[in-house]
Amino acid sequence: MTYPLVPAGLPRMDLETFARAAGMHPDLVRRLVALGLLDAVPDAAGRPCLAPSQLAVVARIQRLRAGFAVNYASIGLVIDLLDRVAELEAALRARTRQTGG
Repeated sequence: MTYPLVPAGLPRMDLETFARAAGMHPDLVRRLVALGLLDAVPDAAGRPCLAPSQLAVVARIQRLRAGFAVNYASIGLVIDLLDRVAELEAALRARTRQTGG
């Protein structure tokens, strides 16, 4: 029994199409995939494909790069830390609501 890497019906874009939609050079998209900043799955031929939701990730990366002059290798750490802060803030808000103050 085999399982597809990408469930049928989920829209995916090849790397070049994704790069055009993101307004980036395909080589930069390849670099972001190699750094683990973008999630890509291989198609039947082994070429990387990306979900349209990854365009929001690219926008976040571009904002961090422009706003804080963070290099691409460091952006992964910054994103992880920002996500962790958001989780902690959400947990604190939920806890405050439970205790009433």
